Amino acid sequence: MKIEHLAIYTQDLDGLRIFFESYFGAESNQLYHNKKTSFKSYFLTFEHGARLEIMTRDDVIDKPSQLNHLGLIHLAFSLGSKEAVDSLTARLQQDGYPILSGPRVTGDGYYESCVLGFDDIQIELTL
Repeated sequence: MKIEHLAIYTQDLDGLRIFFESYFGAESNQLYHNKKTSFKSYFLTFEHGARLEIMTRDDVIDKPSQLNHLGLIHLAFSLGSKEAVDSLTARLQQDGYPILSGPRVTGDGYYESCVLGFDDIQIELTL
């Protein structure tokens, strides 16, 4: 069994798509738009087959969020090397995305950083 995809609602569909394409090499399908419900979505595919559905619709509400809350908390990307983690962390920071932690070796031995990405999505960068 495998997770087929995860989905995220956003109020800026193209902004979120461009974020994942620019920083994580995602490839997007064509926009799906259901005019009856105002639902729009893209499926983003990553190098090793993982997929992320990003979605919007007119009645999506924005609610204040906390960094620590119940539910899905972050997306983790394996970059393959310490140098790649360091490089992408620096690039995201330079582009104005806050670094929440790292790069560092965690107590359980992982090398990682955590960045607050587009739409305040927590992104973990690891080996």
